[in-house]
Amino acid sequence: MPASPTVALLGTGTMGAPMARNLLRAGLAVRVWNRSPEKAQALGDDGAEISADPATAVRGADVVVTMLDAAAAVRETIAAAAPGLTHDQVWVQASTVGVAGTQGLAALAEDLGPRFVDAPVLGTLGPAQDGTLVILASGPDDAIDVAQPVFDAVGSRTMRVGAAGAGTRLKLVANSWVLAVTAATAEAFALAQGLDLDPRLFVEAVSGGPLDLPYLHVKGQSMLDDAYPTAFSVKNALKDARLVGDAADGAGVRNGISAVAAEHLDRALQAGHGEDDMAALFKGV
Repeated sequence: MPASPTVALLGTGTMGAPMARNLLRAGLAVRVWNRSPEKAQALGDDGAEISADPATAVRGADVVVTMLDAAAAVRETIAAAAPGLTHDQVWVQASTVGVAGTQGLAALAEDLGPRFVDAPVLGTLGPAQDGTLVILASGPDDAIDVAQPVFDAVGSRTMRVGAAGAGTRLKLVANSWVLAVTAATAEAFALAQGLDLDPRLFVEAVSGGPLDLPYLHVKGQSMLDDAYPTAFSVKNALKDARLVGDAADGAGVRNGISAVAAEHLDRALQAGHGEDDMAALFKGV
C-alpha cells in the first residue's frame, strides 16, 4: 500500500466533512459520497472528488472510511459499495454503532472482502475540524498500518486497543462518561434553580478545585446561555445513550446514568431540540 493512500470517505455530515478536509490538507487523494449529495458538494471546492454512488467512490481506493449515523445506514452504504470493494482494501468503520452493530459489520466485511478496522473516534465538531480526534483503532495491525496516514490526518493520537470490536467497546465506555457528566451538569443546574439559586454560583464554587473540569464549563455555559450550537446533537447523543445501555445490559452491568440521560435527551428531542447540541439535554430535565 502507498504511504499516501487514496481514501474513499462515505458520509460527509457533521464529522465526515471536516475529516475529509483534513485528509485533503494532508495531501491525500479523497473521494467523498453522502446520502444527501448537497452535503458533499462543497468538498469539491477543497479538492475532493465527488462520487455519484458508494461503489464509484470505493473503486480503486486503498482505504474506505464510513462515518454515518447508525449501523443500518453503514450496512446499506457498504452493500451499495460492494461492486467496488476488493480484498486488498481496508475498511475503517468510524461510526458509533454499538457492540451488536459492529459485530454485524465485521461479519459483512468478511463476506465482502476488505479488511475490517473498527475505529470510532473521541471528539466532536471542534476536534474534527482541528484534526485532533483520538482514534480508537481495533483490528489487524497490518490493516491499521495501512490506515495510519488517515488517522494521522484526522487525529492527534491513535490508540491500538486490540481485536476489532474493542474500539467500539471503549468508545461506549467513554460515551457513558460524557453522558454522565452532561446529565449531572444539567441536574445540578436544575436543582440550583429549584432551590432559588443562580447555577453560576455552583460553577464558581467548584472552579479551580478537584471537582472542576473543562467539560462542565463548556456544556454548562451553553445551558446558562440557553444557546446550543451543535457540536454533537441531541438526536445522536440519544442514539449513543441507548447503545451504552444495550452494551451494559449485554455485559450484565448496571448503568443507570445512561438510562437517565436517555430520558432527559428523549424529552429534549420531543420538545424540538433534536438537532441542537447535546447540552440541550438540560431542556429535558
